[in-house]
Amino acid sequence: MSVVQVGSLSIHYQSAGTGAPLVLLHGLGNNSQSWSRQYAGLQEHVHVIGWDTPGYGKSSDPEPEFRTFGELAEILKGFLDELGLGPVYLLGHSMGSTLAMEFAAKYPEYLKGLILAASTRGGATNPETNEKKLKNRLHNIENLPAQELAELRTPAMFSPYASPELIAEGKAIMSQVRLAGYRSVAYSLFHADQTRFLAAIKVPTLLLCGEDDSVTPVAESKQVAQGIAGSTLKLIPRAGHLCYMEQPEMFNEFVRTFVQEREAAAKKGDAQ
Repeated sequence: MSVVQVGSLSIHYQSAGTGAPLVLLHGLGNNSQSWSRQYAGLQEHVHVIGWDTPGYGKSSDPEPEFRTFGELAEILKGFLDELGLGPVYLLGHSMGSTLAMEFAAKYPEYLKGLILAASTRGGATNPETNEKKLKNRLHNIENLPAQELAELRTPAMFSPYASPELIAEGKAIMSQVRLAGYRSVAYSLFHADQTRFLAAIKVPTLLLCGEDDSVTPVAESKQVAQGIAGSTLKLIPRAGHLCYMEQPEMFNEFVRTFVQEREAAAKKGDAQ
């Protein structure tokens, strides 16, 4: 099992392939298992590394629980330091994108490029619904069995075109959520408004979003794209929130092209 120690935390990760490192940050209801199509589809082009956020998957629970993405960014920094990979490409999905925005603004020297999928700047951008969302998330994780929470939440993560088998896979992954991780991220999303970090992001940035995403709609990705100078937004048809699971071939092609273009430009610059 691939594990690194970051302070008191054991951080588990999955990896595949060789080449430029691409680090994957999953969303609120997922873990490193959800990136199976990226490990398989990108391993011939890049070194794919998917972590389990503290309190998720096979990573240990945070004690005390974290409450902000600033705290989690420090853990991510320690994770990258322990792996010793040098600058990486960072890909964050949903809440992982919220973390990635803060990390990119604070630690640009760690990054070659940034990919934000199903972007969300955080709940504090919408004060009218923020507290209700937090209360619902806390109530669900503290009172419902994980399997029931997965049954409740997973269908909304996909477009109407998703197969029953894919939805069942999503439910199986979300049914693994644990109190410490889910609650920590729920509070972090409640406190977050990453709008303040966008102008500070200077690394090349690609945004991806499913056209049928009802959880973090295209309008939110457009807001993020407008705030990051020089960024590019690509939409993925027939895909909902979990666009990387629902349309993996198109998703992977956008990622592969982005990384390879950056790598080629860097090599050309070194040769001059």
